[in-house]
Amino acid sequence: MRALRIAAVALAVTALPILSPLATAMAAADPLLAYGARIAGDDARTRIVIDMDREPTFTVHYLDNPVRVIVDLPATAFGFPAADLKPIGLFKDIRYGTMDEDSARIVLTAAKPVKLVMAKVQPDESGKGHRLVLDAEMLPAGQFADLIKQQSWTNDDTAKDVGPVAPIERADPSSFLVAVDAGHGGIDAGATASDGVTQEKDITLAFAKLLADKLNAKPGIKAFLTRDNDEYLSLSQRVTIARQNHASLFISLHADTLKQKDIRGATVYTISDKASDKLASEVADRENNSDQLAGAETQAQPAAVADILMDLTRRETQAFSISLAQDVLTSFNGQISMINNPHRHAGFRVLQAPDVPSILLELGFLSNKDDEKLLLDPDWRQKLADRLTDAVQQYRVSTIANGG
Repeated sequence: MRALRIAAVALAVTALPILSPLATAMAAADPLLAYGARIAGDDARTRIVIDMDREPTFTVHYLDNPVRVIVDLPATAFGFPAADLKPIGLFKDIRYGTMDEDSARIVLTAAKPVKLVMAKVQPDESGKGHRLVLDAEMLPAGQFADLIKQQSWTNDDTAKDVGPVAPIERADPSSFLVAVDAGHGGIDAGATASDGVTQEKDITLAFAKLLADKLNAKPGIKAFLTRDNDEYLSLSQRVTIARQNHASLFISLHADTLKQKDIRGATVYTISDKASDKLASEVADRENNSDQLAGAETQAQPAAVADILMDLTRRETQAFSISLAQDVLTSFNGQISMINNPHRHAGFRVLQAPDVPSILLELGFLSNKDDEKLLLDPDWRQKLADRLTDAVQQYRVSTIANGG
């Protein structure tokens, strides 16, 4: 073990280039040993786990230009391969090493504003060591600026900023908050109408704004947009925005194309491990590939808490999602043209929030001439938004009546 510590100290010199050999030589005689590391996540949420031989103390601070998360530790020897902490997800550079004989530092440089929503030390399964667990989430730029202003660099500042990201939409606690998600955006244009100009991302954004306005006009309901302009959001970012704001519902809007141009009508999708049919599977595959089409890498998700409470939450959420889908279909019946078997299900990544009932609504298909005409008709969009608003109202009423 002593030899491993000496080797680890030597490795730490190369991990953080700002250090000198003299500083390392002066390191504490018996530093903590960080002997393992793992990182997983995407551009919305990223988790880092560092295995240590003893329980460390630590402090967390933030810097801007560029955005960095600073984790200060006691004297620590880093004995894991650098490849085990290769930057992915929210982080574009990760450095670590000795600062002086009494301290070490991890510097996480982020691609966008972030916050550690969890930073804790816990015993490992063997009981022989501890883990430092760092969970980062994307953060609105304004909140990150406030974080920078409010923090202080004192020893009493131990991880004081760790906690949930503040909701962007501060709805009244009695309000029913709906996240309206305009599919696609930015470099991800989605489908294109027959005119070769009109794009799905513009249709969904225009309808999302209309729907949000109608929902906000109803007492007891507040709606917000995951995007309010032509910007790219990854699927994980959309889910994270809904969860950070504690949304009661998540409605993702799309207007896809199909090879079968005779298929038309609205379709409501909910999440399922197994697709209900071939069409649902194809639509889910296409929507799930939108990140790759936009040039974003899909990384492994941070491991979920594998316990019965999380499993029950997911099941209850799925049941609520199905209830919402049924309310939408009831409201559309006889008013809005729907596809055969209009409630379908598949493994849509954008519907994966474990605690937010979610549906994906295909407003119609741009590959069908009749649907395309309706999608571009302001009067029809008003009617569709009214029907969808009524469905949300009905869902809210029934949820409250059932104690939800």
